[in-house]
Amino acid sequence: MPEGSELALDVTLTSMDDGVLAHADADLHIHGECVRCLRDLDEDRTVRIDELYLFPEAIEAQRAEGDEEADDLLSVGETTLDLEPALRDAVVPALPFQPLCRPDCPGLCSECGQRLEDLPADHHHEVLDPRWSALAGLLSTGTDLEDSGEDGEKDLQDGSQEDRS
Repeated sequence: MPEGSELALDVTLTSMDDGVLAHADADLHIHGECVRCLRDLDEDRTVRIDELYLFPEAIEAQRAEGDEEADDLLSVGETTLDLEPALRDAVVPALPFQPLCRPDCPGLCSECGQRLEDLPADHHHEVLDPRWSALAGLLSTGTDLEDSGEDGEKDLQDGSQEDRS
């Protein structure tokens, strides 16, 4: 959820002996990005929350009994309930671990970083092994020599004078 975004809640609060039971439906907007092509993803979701908020006295009683998880229980404020932790706990598991813009997203080109979807089908990069770079320099020099040698042979075939002794 983008920070500061609108959030619609439909909450029903029920008084219980040791706290308040909160039933809530939250309509929220989720923003993220595709893990393959980094395209922005936006989605509207509805999340259901069912949480018991305990009175501080009930939490203290559980601590006194030796409950190690008493510190993690949701507490009723003096006049408020903080729904954010419960909402977060409901939203996060509902989110995809690796969000995709579509199941067959091709992702990014590993060489230039452009979206493969936006590139032509024959897009490629010629990658030369750096260990062969010295030979590539010889290849271009050798081509120049071959060209001059061919011209020399051609001159000889055209009837140029040659000392064949």
